[in-house]
Amino acid sequence: MFSVAFVGTGAKQEAPGKQGFAMAYRHAAAYARLPQCRLVACADIVPENARAFADTFDITGVYDDYAAMLDAENPDIVSVAVPPGAHAPIVIGCAHHPSVQAIHCEKPMALTWGDCKEMVAVCEQEGVQLTFNHQYRFGKPFRRAKELLDAGDIGSLQRIEFSDRDLYDTGTHLFDLANYLTDNSPVEWVLCQIDYSEENRWFGAHNENQGLAQWKYASGVYGLAATGWGRDLVGCYLRLVGTHGVIEIREGKPALFVRTSGEWQAIDTDGEGIYGPPKQGRVGALLSRVGRGDEPLSYIDRAIASVVDCLETGRDCELSGVHALAATEVIFACWESARRRGRVTLPLTIEDNPLQAMVDAGDLHPEPNTSPTA
Repeated sequence: MFSVAFVGTGAKQEAPGKQGFAMAYRHAAAYARLPQCRLVACADIVPENARAFADTFDITGVYDDYAAMLDAENPDIVSVAVPPGAHAPIVIGCAHHPSVQAIHCEKPMALTWGDCKEMVAVCEQEGVQLTFNHQYRFGKPFRRAKELLDAGDIGSLQRIEFSDRDLYDTGTHLFDLANYLTDNSPVEWVLCQIDYSEENRWFGAHNENQGLAQWKYASGVYGLAATGWGRDLVGCYLRLVGTHGVIEIREGKPALFVRTSGEWQAIDTDGEGIYGPPKQGRVGALLSRVGRGDEPLSYIDRAIASVVDCLETGRDCELSGVHALAATEVIFACWESARRRGRVTLPLTIEDNPLQAMVDAGDLHPEPNTSPTA
């Protein structure tokens, strides 16, 4: 039996947005489904948030300081769902605690490239399993796209393209998926330009308004990403271009299509879309209740089940810090390319966050966003 604790419960969100998605609730619901896990404690700097979370999941240990929680409860697994600016110190602090065997952290990894590397290095030194919540890897549209690709249905992969809101907060999922679909081939170089004229903070972190990125894998496959105001350039969520055909993953259901000649063919994914199975769209999945056995497992349920299984069996985890680091390096390389106004060769030699640095230096000066949801 593994004891599980949570850092950063947040307030349960009826309308998730830039300030919070209450991801700890989804983490907790996933652990609660597993017979080998017992939810023992939670910590949040807002005491009423921690108490509400504890009441929802019948947790007895309630704290406003995560270090005190670790010392009192000695958990085996810690789920971290604080904003990305706080990921590194909390993950590193948990990794140094003698009871902690595994840490599952929300994405994106951290605010700086140096912090990302340090988290992975410390957990490796301490023998702690570190994973990040890139749960889309467990969705059937992506799994079946990989099966079609591996079966040679579109020939040899030439290019992978994607679009989303930004390179960092949502783009981290897509860079991770791109690496998964290319068998984790190393990225050799990145070329990117961005626009950041209107402040766009998600969970306290800057994100560009529009980006256009190109990169190349050691395997010879090219990548192309369009984000924000220019995302319609790609025209779908994710596209795989092969020598003999094309695979597309699209918003809506059906989500997966393939074309080798003539018309597009929809591929069965058992009703699953980009964000989850039937009845569990982006918001519905986040707010589903514990113990709803009539609902298909969400992608987060599957991700956390895999995390716990890896801890039990000692096998390598798909959501490992090493895989997350590879995806995150490309994100920071995109911003570094914009800062240098040129191509960036990997591995990265920086330690900071290039986008944040450009804002701080006045090289980028986004206008304040006055939207009530900003």
